[in-house]
Amino acid sequence: MNAKTKRELIWIIAGAAAFIAAFGVSRIFEPLPWYALTPIFLMPYLIAGGEVLLSAAHGVIRGRLFDENFLMTVASLGAFVIGEQPEAVLVMLLYRVGELLQSVAVGKSRDSVSALIDIGARSVHLETENGVVEVDPEEVRVGDIMLVRAGERIPIDGTVVEGNSSVNTAALTGESLPVDVAAGDRVISGSINSSGVLRVRADCEYENSTVARMLELIEGAAANKSKSEKFITRFARVYTPAVVAFAVLIAIVPSLVLGGWKEHIYRALNFLVISCPCALVISVPLTFFGGIGAASRNGILVKCSNCFEALYKCGTAVFDKTGTLTRGSFRIANIVPAGGADEDELLYKAACAERYSTHPIAECVVRGYSECGSAKPLMEADFCEERAGRGVKARFDPKTLLVGNSRLMEEAGVSVEQGENVATVIHIAEDGEYLGRIEIEDELKKGAAEAVDQLKTELGIKTVILSGDRALIAEKIASLLDVNEVYAELLPQDKVSTLERIIGENGTNATTIYIGDGINDAPVLARADVGFAMGALGSDAAIEAADVVLTDDDIARVPLAVHIAKRTVGIAKQNIILAFGVKLLVLILGAFGYAEMWMALIADVGVCLAAVFNAMRAMRVSWRVNCPNANDRT
Repeated sequence: MNAKTKRELIWIIAGAAAFIAAFGVSRIFEPLPWYALTPIFLMPYLIAGGEVLLSAAHGVIRGRLFDENFLMTVASLGAFVIGEQPEAVLVMLLYRVGELLQSVAVGKSRDSVSALIDIGARSVHLETENGVVEVDPEEVRVGDIMLVRAGERIPIDGTVVEGNSSVNTAALTGESLPVDVAAGDRVISGSINSSGVLRVRADCEYENSTVARMLELIEGAAANKSKSEKFITRFARVYTPAVVAFAVLIAIVPSLVLGGWKEHIYRALNFLVISCPCALVISVPLTFFGGIGAASRNGILVKCSNCFEALYKCGTAVFDKTGTLTRGSFRIANIVPAGGADEDELLYKAACAERYSTHPIAECVVRGYSECGSAKPLMEADFCEERAGRGVKARFDPKTLLVGNSRLMEEAGVSVEQGENVATVIHIAEDGEYLGRIEIEDELKKGAAEAVDQLKTELGIKTVILSGDRALIAEKIASLLDVNEVYAELLPQDKVSTLERIIGENGTNATTIYIGDGINDAPVLARADVGFAMGALGSDAAIEAADVVLTDDDIARVPLAVHIAKRTVGIAKQNIILAFGVKLLVLILGAFGYAEMWMALIADVGVCLAAVFNAMRAMRVSWRVNCPNANDRT
């Protein structure tokens, strides 16, 4: 429990104590008229419900008239008016207890996500009149002076007042070099003070700091709500005013016809309390947040909760090959010179051109040359151009070197010797003369076969490979993994068009996910309904374009992510059915006078808590996991 939650608990305890005292006094001097009971119960009412009253007032001022705070205020004040003061206080107390338990549940799920990106300070050394005290970051106010010692994280954005140090901002900016700071320099939260002691003046409160905003983005900002959450938001805008209007009808119409104004107003107030949609408004977002937390603990970083909606309906999983299903750590299997060329010279020329490429195969060639023990330094190119999906063209005056696949050679009019080996082949040509080929081998990633099998057999998802590699190689990998379909020799734009066709075949009832790691996968990742990127070895462009990041590149986490999504959406639907069912039943009873206010509130809070506890089930994973580092295995 943080400081805010503890303060909430203190107010609840104080309100409960005041209510017990007031109730005892009312019983001692019983019977008392309503005007005598009102001042007795006014103090516990204000203690228990003061914050709710203020929230309702702020909502009215800001145009948010019909929310749960407004409903609770109208219902409890109405109870005072009709002489049911004890129930008015009880309404507020039980509502605050429910809010407290929900806050604790949300805090636990926030912790599960923030643990993945533990870049925030857990406490702050704050300078006060009584010396330096350790407080929660949320207690720091603008202008407070914080003491940041060597090795500690800066808790809140601020300005250095005194001290000199080097600050490591790698976790936030990616900059590996430390930044020197002194008095007058601004520092950002999440940075690490490398040396010295800094006195920092807080320029904002924790909720507006860089760390808090980053955590909010990773948790899933409001702009990225899932469809179920958007439904709840739209539902509340229509539902609340409709309920208020219906309550007015319950109070007025029967009273005009049958009389008994007090009884029917009481029924209307009951109706208002019962109608509060907090079970839906709180439990559905919490369910998705719990799912995000469960995913994060298993190395699956989900950027937004609407990914779960799409994964729930996943019909096709499309994989890149190299670096995704295969290790991507290539080795040179064979060097085949042509036309009397020498193997060492062929490898040397290939390495001279490939040194300018970041492709894994290019890195394999350069590494292979460095490991062969040759002392001959690589040449510097006068011009180098990398052609996506083809290879490299480099000029070493006066000669031009081509190193790449058969498509690059065909474009240059060079005839090649393909060979029969099922391996990745790069061809080398100089000034239009074919010099030979280098055959590169890759191997399947550990767990790739199990991941594909789980997707197909246990989750009923169709599997496809899109590869820029030769058809023979791609088909060999597909046969080893028993993939449903394979498309090979695709350029980046070809992958996008092929993926669009697959998405079109799925229609609107099923979604398509894409799993890739290279920079050339970024357009496909962005186009897919849900894009998975490899976070450890994948390119920054792929990670940026993806919706889900696998932090340790373990392909076995893909079916785990789909399972978590299906479980999360299923729990959200359970909560919606539970809330609607119980609400409808108690609303009918309340409208006909068979449910008193305290029963209505217990039903409301009870449904809300039941939905919240059900939502917390999304934070756990029950699934046979093939990845060795998964935390939540059964």
